[in-house]
Order: sequence, then C-alpha cells, then structure tokens
Amino acid sequence: MTTAAAAPTPAIATDPLDIERGYRHYRPRILLWSIIGYAMFYFVRKNLSIAMPVMEQQLGISKSALGTFLTLTGVIYGFSKFGNGILGDRVSAPSFMAIGLFCSAIINVFFGLSSAVVTLGVLWMLNGYFQGIGFPPCARLLTHWFSPKELATKMAIWNTSHGIGAATVLILCGWLVDRYHDWRLCFFVPAALAIATAGLVLVYLKDTPATVGLPPVPGTGSDDQPVAKPQREVLMERVFRNYYVWLFSLANFFVYVVRYAVFDWGPTLLKESKGATLTNASWIMAGFEVAGVIGALFAGWITDRYFRGRGARPAVFCMIGCAGAIFMLWRVPSGHLLASTLLLLAAGFFVYAPQALVGIATANLATKEAAATAVGLTGLFGYASTVVSGFGMGWLVQHYGWDRAFEAMLVAVGAGLIVFLLAWRAPRDGYARWEGEAPAEPRPAK
Repeated sequence: MTTAAAAPTPAIATDPLDIERGYRHYRPRILLWSIIGYAMFYFVRKNLSIAMPVMEQQLGISKSALGTFLTLTGVIYGFSKFGNGILGDRVSAPSFMAIGLFCSAIINVFFGLSSAVVTLGVLWMLNGYFQGIGFPPCARLLTHWFSPKELATKMAIWNTSHGIGAATVLILCGWLVDRYHDWRLCFFVPAALAIATAGLVLVYLKDTPATVGLPPVPGTGSDDQPVAKPQREVLMERVFRNYYVWLFSLANFFVYVVRYAVFDWGPTLLKESKGATLTNASWIMAGFEVAGVIGALFAGWITDRYFRGRGARPAVFCMIGCAGAIFMLWRVPSGHLLASTLLLLAAGFFVYAPQALVGIATANLATKEAAATAVGLTGLFGYASTVVSGFGMGWLVQHYGWDRAFEAMLVAVGAGLIVFLLAWRAPRDGYARWEGEAPAEPRPAK
C-alpha cells in the first residue's frame, strides 16, 4: 500500500478549462464510487441481522450470545475505525478501501462455512476489524475533493451509502432465507458481490486531486504543500485537543445506541413485539434504511442552506423528532403493522440525520489533513455503544422484555440531545483557525 506522501503525482494543471473539465469528470465519479464502495461494506456486515433469527432457531444460539457477538464486534470495529483513521490520513484511500472490503468478504465466506458458536463469534469479531477500514478512506476522499461550504450536502449524499447498502442487503438476505431456507447464503452471496466491488474501487477511485494533476479544491488549503508540522502535532491540535470533536464523538455514542438497537434488533422486535413475519420485517427494516437516506440528505441540505454548515444545530431538532417517533412506536399495540411501519420510518429519518451530521462536522473541524482520524474517533465512540445496543439490549429483552428496551433507547436519545446542545456554538470548519486566516472561536463558558 502506498502512502499519500509517497505516491507519484503528475504535473498540476494550470489552464482553467482543463481544471474545470478535470473536476467535472472526477468529482461525480469520486462521490459515486465512494458511495458504492462503502455500501458494499454493509453487504458483508449487516447481513447478520436477517440471519440472526434463523441462526437462533437452527443453531440454538441465545439472544444474549447474539448480543455478545454484536457488542464485541462493535467494540473492535470502533477501535479499528479509530486506528485505521490515523492510518487513513497517510495512505492511498482507494487501495486502503479495497483491501478492507476484500478481507471482510473472505471472512464472510468462512463464517458461512462454520457452525460452532465460538468459531462464528471469533470470525465476526475479525470481520469487525476489517469493517473499520471502510469509513476513513471515504472521509479522506470527500474532504480532499469537496470544499467546506458544500461538504454537508455532498457528505449527506455520500451518507446514503449506509441506507443503500443496509436496505439492499436486508431485502436480498430476506429473499434468500425465504426462498432457499438457508442462512448461509446471506454470507456467500454478499461476499461474492463485495469481492467484485473491491476491484472496481481500485479502478475508479482517485486519492486526491493532485494524483490526477489537478490543483486543490478552493477552501481546502494546498495538496502539494503539506502542513509544515509533524503529523503527530497536526492530529493533537486538530483532533485530540479539539473540544468540539470530543463533543461530537460523545454525541455519536448515543446516536449509535439508538441506530443499532433499532437496526440489529429490528427484525426480532417486529416479529416478537409487533406481530410481523420475518419477510415483512426485512422489508420494513429496508424502509427504515430508505427513510434514513432521506433524512441524511435533508440534514445535509438544510445544514448548508439554513445553518451555514453548523451541524450540531439541526441535529438538536432531529433528536427531538427521534424521541417522539420511538415513544409512539413503543405504545403501538401488536398487530398494528402499518402504524409500526410508519413510526419506524420516522425513527430512521430522524436518527440517520444526526449520524450524518456528526461525520460532516468533525471532518470539517479537523480539516482534510486530519479528517480520517477525527471520524475514526467518532467511530470509536459510536461503536463502543454496541455494549448497550448489542449485549445490553439482548440482555434487557431476554430478562425484562421489549418495554425496558424502548425505555433504554429513549434515555439514549435524551442524552444525545443534551450533548448536541452543548455543541451548539461549534464553528463550521477549522480551516481558518488552523491556517491562521482568522482567530479561533471562543470555547463555551462553563
């Protein structure tokens, strides 16, 4: 794998027409293939959600054991996302992304060939590590190819990859289980698709504008004149001593508690608590993801259009909407599937919006030189939440029922709302501050 600094680069174009043509050619392609590439990571991660109810019956795995799988995998994923975020600021994004996707696909093949509970758990935890490689390259790509003033909109469009990948794999795996009654196909088929996509990512993604002879995007500094500080100092300043990056990371913990509690346990919840069949549940959860796509797009647009790129502010209102949707979903009686579906769609709309805004805000605050590390840190917090959404939720449901699970989700939404309120004054980005063009905004008074 080549480092970003060591990769050979062509001469930088100076003719305005060549520059315009170059950006018009590459920027849509970078956005499209980063969406496709990251969506495919979901094919070889969220396939487990549909397979879980069948595995529980056929292999005799308890909800607590499945929750432990989710928790340990999520924690490993979080640490991987953080560690690979630091690495992701230094290496070629296309190569890094393709390696992670290929390795995750191979692990899915071995998972589908296994039956022992311990083996399945170890393999899925290993999968969590390679899954952590997926997001950092995308953060690097987006912050190099798009300016801060448009990043909220473009990153929200990219964020549709979560919903596209999750919804498609839910429908695919639901159909495979219903048609062939074999949970193992939920791992073999997505793995084959992921391997093919890894090769296409290498062909169509380009690391930075400089690697194809283009100047840096206006407003993002220089590609050919790197920051005159050691990388360690850059990361310390822009990430680890950045008050707002830590706030957004903490907020991400609570957002992910809700997001993955609903996603991972949604099919089981709908089947046991709302009277849905597994096939119906897979379609409803696909709708949850589609609603999330719409929510993320709306959040990015409204952030750039009305909130001047300050993502914490619309996130506050989205968390309030999420709390209302989850509370009403809780109170809907079993058998009222249409009402449950509509409320679950509303929850998806409202929870995916702040999830997208966290990544946008931290990438802008840390600037392109440290964006992958910053989103890696938010990912560490986000996937530490699986202690609650995975094992904690499985344990709660098994011992106390779904009512306590809904209460736990509402507590998480309330805590996230408070943290976003604390981040209300966060600036749009960190470029002016770190490049000395303007003084830093004051830290909020305690």
